[in-house]
Amino acid sequence: MAPKDDSLARRVLKGDIRATAKLIRLVDDNDPEALPELAALYPHTGAAHVIGITGSPGVGKSTIVDKIVGKFREDGKTVGILAVDPTSPFTGGAILGDRIRMQRHFLDSGVFIRSMATRGQFGGLTRSTADAVVALDAMGKDAIIIETVGVGQDEVDIAHSAHTTVLVTIPGMGDDIQAIKAGLMEIGDLFVVNKSDREGAGKTVRELQFMLHMSSERYQESGWEPPIIQTIGVAEQGIDDLYQEILRHREYLKYLDKNELKRRERLKIKRQLFELLKEGVVNEIMKKIGGDEVLDGIVNDILDRKSDPYSANAELLKRISGSA
Repeated sequence: MAPKDDSLARRVLKGDIRATAKLIRLVDDNDPEALPELAALYPHTGAAHVIGITGSPGVGKSTIVDKIVGKFREDGKTVGILAVDPTSPFTGGAILGDRIRMQRHFLDSGVFIRSMATRGQFGGLTRSTADAVVALDAMGKDAIIIETVGVGQDEVDIAHSAHTTVLVTIPGMGDDIQAIKAGLMEIGDLFVVNKSDREGAGKTVRELQFMLHMSSERYQESGWEPPIIQTIGVAEQGIDDLYQEILRHREYLKYLDKNELKRRERLKIKRQLFELLKEGVVNEIMKKIGGDEVLDGIVNDILDRKSDPYSANAELLKRISGSA
């Protein structure tokens, strides 16, 4: 479906920053007006390199992102940044705003920065993040960087949204290494030991090397062995090495293992479609049971011990299926 001449989508395709900001705001607000615009934009996507930066709080992800963006800009590449922040329990918005992030890039028209709230989504990513990637890709950004809240054993959503996943850790975080050991090794394409001027940096590198060795069969099959890069983000040490490895991984996916790129794209599309279906099904269910007002009434009955969650669930399922 081609976008109309006066549509938001058409303006996004022309690189209009205000139009893109408005569309992402509609997406973040879960406004249904965003859906036809995204549908019109989708055929114009697929060119951007999507990079996920993840790691525990305090490892210096924002600094790494800031420095990597600088490298892309030195190469004349345009960049979109989606900083996924914790959700405020009071307003539902992002607690950390883009005002305190990457200040030197604010006035650069080649960089688009947006904070996205997690809204309590497990894994830190919401469907709105995937939709925002569509908008930035269609806008013409060469690279889109998604910085997530943090990591945990099951927080692997970023791998379903990015072409290249960068896992950041620092020396002296034994629990962080254990979390990586417990499953996150499966998602990392590059490993960064930031703040490597700290004591224990060599030990952290060796632990990562050992864990990569334990997974060597998988990497031999894929043809890509994740590098481990030591950085001192604030001093910009090791950043050029990291940037070159990101580019090398991009080339690997683009030319050496197109099947892996297709697999990742398929996984991303399947997840995005599932999230859309899930949201649509929930909306239809809410209509069938009578909306929030009816649901709140059921919740109040459970709260007052006039009912219980199990009986209420059975009754709602009957109502949804039409057998009640």
